[in-house]
Amino acid sequence: MKLLTAEKEGTLMVRITGDVDHHSAPNIREEIDQELLKTRPRELILDLSGTDFMDSSGLGLILGRLRKARELNCRLTVLNPTEQIVRILRLAGVEKTLNIEYL
Repeated sequence: MKLLTAEKEGTLMVRITGDVDHHSAPNIREEIDQELLKTRPRELILDLSGTDFMDSSGLGLILGRLRKARELNCRLTVLNPTEQIVRILRLAGVEKTLNIEYL
């Protein structure tokens, strides 16, 4: 798992590469939350195009970041999720709750 973050003009971009599972999710969560509190962006973009695998811990990670972003008056966008991730979001019934974009 690799996490790359960049902040520009009120947008915090986080690119998650590799697997998001019960081993990696706590570290990812902590790093994203630290950046959110430090930068206080208007938008948080989670780029999942490089995420190979995600389990329920990854779903919890996304939904927790949605809640945290809302607390900070920040919009969350899930960018370029793979088909496997879209299936998980759809099965959980949260696909329509999230702002999902493809570039």
